[in-house]
Amino acid sequence: MIRTVLHDLTMLYQIISLLLEVVTGVVGGSCLLRLYMQQQRIPMSARSGNPLGRFVFGLTDWLVLPLRRVLPARGLTMVGPFCFVDQFGPGHLEIGLGMDVRPHPHIGLSTVTYLFEGAIEHRDSLGSFATIHPGAVNLMTAGKGIVHSERSPQSERDKGAPIYGMQTWLALPDGMEEIDPAFEQVMPDRLPIVSDTGVQARVIMGNLWGQTAATTCHAPTIYADIVLEAGGSIPIDAEADERAVMLVGGSADISGEEMELYALYVLRPGHAATLLSNSGGRVMLMGGQDFPTARRVWWNFVSSRQSRIDQAVMDWTEGRFPMVENDPEFIPLPQTPLTNSDPI
Repeated sequence: MIRTVLHDLTMLYQIISLLLEVVTGVVGGSCLLRLYMQQQRIPMSARSGNPLGRFVFGLTDWLVLPLRRVLPARGLTMVGPFCFVDQFGPGHLEIGLGMDVRPHPHIGLSTVTYLFEGAIEHRDSLGSFATIHPGAVNLMTAGKGIVHSERSPQSERDKGAPIYGMQTWLALPDGMEEIDPAFEQVMPDRLPIVSDTGVQARVIMGNLWGQTAATTCHAPTIYADIVLEAGGSIPIDAEADERAVMLVGGSADISGEEMELYALYVLRPGHAATLLSNSGGRVMLMGGQDFPTARRVWWNFVSSRQSRIDQAVMDWTEGRFPMVENDPEFIPLPQTPLTNSDPI
């Protein structure tokens, strides 16, 4: 009798051990698969249409949640279409000096320039010329190839002026990487402002809080400049596949997490958040649709194909890009660019 009971308990233990091994293996394997899919930019949201992605997301999200409600995006290289975020300033130019970014090329992306202070002159190989001031946005779509320069206006050099702003790059979506280049400047009166007690937000791209900016979006995109007074707050809804926030002035919290200045914080997909400032702050919100295919970034070139980047390198080296009229200067191809990524 005792021997039979011990035998049954041994079998039960073996069955439970086997089940635990299976469950641990499935969950562990799903976590590794999730990591791989995130690195390869394979969509996993409920709207992605990818059944494997939805399964992996649902199976692992309960485990990942406690580890990343709001995290600085160290090592993350895309949020929606945003593949490069550059915050410059705040600074003050000495009299007689200015910003001089000589002509240089781009492919496969759109550049978005937005200023808090100062002014910048844009010139490009299409013949476009525009001076951007705070509250407006410059959108330059490189597509199959464009060259541009960015310099301080003479009026800014003469008086010594502040310079403070953002430039971001947005990868062009599948099927649009080789579109014709274009440039547009959208003035402040076409970028709606959402106001509430203690907060004022300008919608730069996309639709947010029921307002839509006039800026062209080649893929679903959100981008906003949020100014918070002391005690001000604003909800960040969960509609976009991917979202991130960056504190560019003052102080702020995102869903209770104190933000570091100029760090990028990625919000948990599918969950709303709240932006709050106790003493006043300025925050940039960005994001949009996740990309189904990987992108590579090398210097100023973005593409889903390494061969296309290699071709752009040769074209710039051998002078086959169109140039900015009446500006013989140019930036040579660097041996080791600061922007250089593996597939993202």
